[in-house]
Amino acid sequence: MRFLVTGASGFIGRELCRHLLQLQHHVRAVTSSTVAELRLFASVPMADRLDVVRVGHEAISPLDWACACDGVDAVIHLGARAHVLKETVDGVCSIYRRANSEVTLALALAALESGVQRFIFISSIGVNGAETSEMPFTPADAAAPHSPYALSKYEAETGLRKLAEQRGLDFVIIRPPMVYGPEAPGNFGSLMRAVQKGWPLPLGAIHNQRSLVALDNLVDFIITCITHPKAANQTFLISDCQDLSTTELVRGMAKAAGVPARLLPVPVWALEWVGRLVGKGDAIQRLCGNLQIDSNKARNLLGWTPKISVQEGLRRAMNGNVKK
Repeated sequence: MRFLVTGASGFIGRELCRHLLQLQHHVRAVTSSTVAELRLFASVPMADRLDVVRVGHEAISPLDWACACDGVDAVIHLGARAHVLKETVDGVCSIYRRANSEVTLALALAALESGVQRFIFISSIGVNGAETSEMPFTPADAAAPHSPYALSKYEAETGLRKLAEQRGLDFVIIRPPMVYGPEAPGNFGSLMRAVQKGWPLPLGAIHNQRSLVALDNLVDFIITCITHPKAANQTFLISDCQDLSTTELVRGMAKAAGVPARLLPVPVWALEWVGRLVGKGDAIQRLCGNLQIDSNKARNLLGWTPKISVQEGLRRAMNGNVKK
C-alpha cells in the first residue's frame, strides 16, 4: 500500500515511517524544511526508500496538498502545531486553528479529491478535558477541550465528521494521552534526563493515576486502523491499559535505566503552591492530577491489545534515550 505521513520527521512520525517501511509499504513523507528532512533521513533505516515531499505550515488550500495525495491509499496526519510562544490569547487561538484545523481540513479535502481510501487523524486526549475525577474518559464523553491547542484539534475533528456526512470521507480519529519512548520530547523527555542523571525529584508522594501510551503501542494501533473495516468513522482513546501514579512512573523509569530512584516525599499541596508561585500551575497539574482513559472500544471493536507492557515501554524509552 501507499501511505502519506505528515509530521514524518517528528517523534511519532519517524517511528511510524520505520514500521511501514519494514512492512514493505511505500511511504510518502511530508516535511516542512531541510532540517526536518535531514532529521528524518538520519533516524529512519531504509530512508532512501522514502518519497519525501515538502509542504509548508501554511498549506490551508486543498491545492497545496494535491500532489502529495496523488496515488495514495491512506493518509496518516500527524503534523500539528503544539507550542506557540509570545502571543496574545486571541493570537494563539488563531495560530492553532490555522495550523491544526484549517490545514487538516484542506488535507482531507485533497485526500477526497484524490480518492484516498482512509484518513487517520491523530488528535489529542485534551479534546476530552484536562483531568478526570471518578471515571476515565471514553470516546462517548462530551468534548471539553481545555486549551487553544485542544480546541483546534476538536474543531478539526468536527470538520472531518462533516466531510464524512457530506462527502463520504472515511476517517479514523485517535486521541492519545502522553506518548513516551526513546528521545521523547517535552515533559517526558525532561523527566527521563533528570532520572538518568540521578537528580533528586520532589515527586515521591503523588498518588494520582494517569494513562500513558508507549510509542510502539500507538504506532501499532495506527497501523491496525489503516485497514481494519470496523475502524471506519470511529474515534478511539488509546493507552497502555495500565495506569501509573507519577511516583510509580519515576520509579519505573529509574528501574529501567538501572539507576536509583531519588524521590523526595514532598506533599502535593506544596508542589501546587510552588507551581502557582512560579507560573507553572498547569505543569504541576499534569504531574499531580488524574487523567485516565478507557481503551475498551479499541479492544472490543478492533480486537486490539497493547503490543508491549508499560515495563517494556519504559525499558525501551530509557535505554534508547541518549544521555546528555
